Amino acid sequence: MRILLLSHSFNSLTQRLHVELRERGHDVSVELDIHPDITRESIALYRPDLVIAPFLKRAIPEDVWRAVRCLIVHPGPPGDRGPAALDWAVLEGATQWGVTVLEADSEFDAGPVWASASFPMRRAAKSSIYRHEVTRSAIGAVIEAVAAIEAGRPTPAPMRRDDPRISARGVCRQVDRAIDWQRDATDVVLRKIWSADGMPGLVDRLFGNDVRLFDAHVACGLSGIPGDVVAQCDGALARATIDGAVWIGHVRRMEEKSLKLPAARVFAAEAAELPHRPQCGYEPIRYREHGEVGELAFSFYNGAMSTEDCERLLGAYEAALARPTRLLLLTGGGDYWSNGIHLAEIEAADSAADESWRNINAIDDLAGTVIQTTDRLVVSVIRGNAGAGGVFLSLAADEVWAGEHVVLNPHYKDMGNLFGSEYWTYLLPRRAGKANAERITRCRLPMGVAEAHRLGLVDRVVPDSGMNAEDLVAQASALASGDGYAARLAEKQKRRAADDAEKPLEAYRKDELRRMRLNFYGFDTSYHVARYNFIHKVPKSRTPLTIANHRLRREPDRTNRQAISS
Repeated sequence: MRILLLSHSFNSLTQRLHVELRERGHDVSVELDIHPDITRESIALYRPDLVIAPFLKRAIPEDVWRAVRCLIVHPGPPGDRGPAALDWAVLEGATQWGVTVLEADSEFDAGPVWASASFPMRRAAKSSIYRHEVTRSAIGAVIEAVAAIEAGRPTPAPMRRDDPRISARGVCRQVDRAIDWQRDATDVVLRKIWSADGMPGLVDRLFGNDVRLFDAHVACGLSGIPGDVVAQCDGALARATIDGAVWIGHVRRMEEKSLKLPAARVFAAEAAELPHRPQCGYEPIRYREHGEVGELAFSFYNGAMSTEDCERLLGAYEAALARPTRLLLLTGGGDYWSNGIHLAEIEAADSAADESWRNINAIDDLAGTVIQTTDRLVVSVIRGNAGAGGVFLSLAADEVWAGEHVVLNPHYKDMGNLFGSEYWTYLLPRRAGKANAERITRCRLPMGVAEAHRLGLVDRVVPDSGMNAEDLVAQASALASGDGYAARLAEKQKRRAADDAEKPLEAYRKDELRRMRLNFYGFDTSYHVARYNFIHKVPKSRTPLTIANHRLRREPDRTNRQAISS
């Protein structure tokens, strides 16, 4: 089918649908919901068989849904209606939730239901549930709906108005989730912050300043006078509740153009007076040992790695290398492996160019150390999505294991034609071949693990059932104790020496950083403009041609994913 994805932004769900539908042979293009007239124009240009709307903030124009069948992905079970379905579910502690795929009609979220899926709710932030349970359920439901339409199934009857499942909820307001620090227990505080995580953040006051709170976690073993900030650790602040405390990882001041940053950085002076309490529930970096297998786990909010994050992770990596293990797992966070350098920290710096330079060199130091580890095997375990430099950081390891639902974005150019570093000019051709490496970086399209495996960017696709720590360690232990381990390690050392003789690793870095310096300090300010627009969420004025195939006069090589996979 010819399918148009109409979405407010090219978010994680839209990217995953783009990947899955193309894998199934559909012709897929994307139009961002910029203006109703632009939507009408896209319909005229593309003439789709079907429009799917994974993420919208307003209704599809009536003349559009009357002209072509439009399916809406709603993050709630059948009968749920309203713009804040998942917010309410998290806030009220729902134990079961779902996703509904329905056809657009004259009433909001009330059209015929083509498919639905349910899932048990985790105790987690809204943004995390959206990336995992909602996205997985939505993919299954959309595929079911598309198959039914392809098979010619009649349009389902709309829900009866007296159906007991119908529940219409309005916007979840700040007053609905305001924290009362003198009365709310830890679980209630967490649900309130989690219900607003990602967007819009929970409005509160901290050290007498109006802020929005994000990235909340239980602060194990901490307590104090309810409402007081009692500790700090790795950029987070711990605030006491009536029965414990919660970590607040990130905040944003209410002033215009303020940025979402680590809480202890925003309130640096106040944080300096607080005790440092590590290992109390907020551990962005941690190391565990399982016999011959070391596991270095890291999880940075939204996958962004600041200069300091990279330096701390490098220090932890070097400490792990001092341990007598045969294999080291680099296990990224459940929501993201890594998205590369920290654009918000860069935007907040006195000199964005200088901080960009510091940040890219810090992540290069880390990637280079991983590449040059020759006394043991290293495996990157990608449990969450990865983008830009984060993808190439994973390729520095000997093997890459990725979850079956992961989406990779192995390119930089959308960020103002950024050239990128992390030794990608060495790592990518070595795995995918020179021709495919060029196409991948030029395409700028999301990639699923099936395609990544075909191209050699992923060595092992791990099902969800095998992504728990116990199974990962078992797989790693088998690799570390296998008969071929010694030969594998010898071959690794031999190849590293041969590669360095052909072109020293430092030469790749110098070439990449020469191009990056132009991005940061040169006359072309595209990177700085793109970074500003991304961080401040400036609405796009047009859909990028890399995803809007219908706006290309002819389909060039860069949109042909079959060419990449062949």
